[in-house]
Amino acid sequence: MANNIVVIGTQWGDEGKGKIVDLLATHCKAVARFQGGHNAGHTLVLDGKKTVLHLIPSGILHDQTSCFIGNGVVLSIPALEKEISELSGVVDIFAKLRISNACALILPTHIALDHAREKRRGDRAIGTTGRGIGPAYEDKVSRRAIKISDCLDEKKLKEKIERLVSYHNFLLENYYDSSPLNALDIYEELIQGYHRIKAMVDDVSIALASINQNNESILFEGAQGAMLDIDHGTYPYVTSSNTAAGNAATGTGLGPRDIHHVLGIAKAYTTRVGGGPFPTEIFDNVGETIAQIGNEVGTSTGRARRCGWFDVPVMRRAIINSSVDSLCITKLDVLDTLKEIKICVAYELNGKRIEIAPNNSDDFSRCQPIYETFEGWMSQTEAVQEHKLLPEKALFYLSAIEKLLGVKIDMISTSPDRNDTIILKDLIND
Repeated sequence: MANNIVVIGTQWGDEGKGKIVDLLATHCKAVARFQGGHNAGHTLVLDGKKTVLHLIPSGILHDQTSCFIGNGVVLSIPALEKEISELSGVVDIFAKLRISNACALILPTHIALDHAREKRRGDRAIGTTGRGIGPAYEDKVSRRAIKISDCLDEKKLKEKIERLVSYHNFLLENYYDSSPLNALDIYEELIQGYHRIKAMVDDVSIALASINQNNESILFEGAQGAMLDIDHGTYPYVTSSNTAAGNAATGTGLGPRDIHHVLGIAKAYTTRVGGGPFPTEIFDNVGETIAQIGNEVGTSTGRARRCGWFDVPVMRRAIINSSVDSLCITKLDVLDTLKEIKICVAYELNGKRIEIAPNNSDDFSRCQPIYETFEGWMSQTEAVQEHKLLPEKALFYLSAIEKLLGVKIDMISTSPDRNDTIILKDLIND
């Protein structure tokens, strides 16, 4: 029996999910995005050529793989069209991609609100991407969102946009002291964009159910990371959607029993972008070295990522929240030159040792890391493709992570290139 697999980040995002989804997609019939928007940034590298995706699932480069954007995604049509244009001549997007008619749409006023709110927060800014993701989810939960299916009736769509933009403009003008936007311009831009992409709009739940009934594998692609989950992350320094594995069902319309394996992606160290608590953050030249070698710059934002040591308490919470079955460790090669490498095995909070990251940001910000120190391997793991060829001390480091977490490592990535991956278990056909 073929397995359906959810791939999620188990830290603060940027773990290298895109590469792993791209690799696993070679054996899958479908790849489906289930949350987030174009605030995601998934980088694929094949034979040195880099492709950056934000909305389109990471399986798009495979001829045999269909790609789906599920109802849990908030969709910017201009962002999608930009991505389609960038892939022009590489792949026939219109033949391969299907978009849920239940996706909520991101309007220009959502983007304006996002920027206005961050500006108003000042030094308390959350560090959003400024792409309207949060305001779009807010409208969805408040039952006033514009969905793709609304575009079928242009008269009703125009009325809905006028009401929504009027509300947005009231906030922009009277609370944020910002300029209003024109509802008619937004309507005309939206309806024109819809007609350009409507050939790809579909009932994604039914399409995926058909694939599932044929016993063909589906790969669910998560965006961001476990600690950015709106419910289980370092709130309020989080994203606006549920990044946990369970949302793969809600965000596509398939049921939870259609998920067979959860693969958690984690760097061999830890990074996060933007504000919020980060107990293992490294402030000396070691952190700078990791950032430089690891090219730790946000794919979507271009912002420098904060770097820290591998954090076991964070991973333990991610494993609980998402029923993580196994792990893929990425960027092992970034640590090749370090004489000593640390793992945070627990925290001290209010004089007590705790083993799992707290679910309260105030407590989290007071946590002091408790470290174990490991000897660095001081030799090259970059581009190694066989487990037995890894240095003994690197193997010891990976074994320590397995023992601390009680979860097996099934994959190891040793460079950004798709081919530089050690696969210890066939997750699709096992």
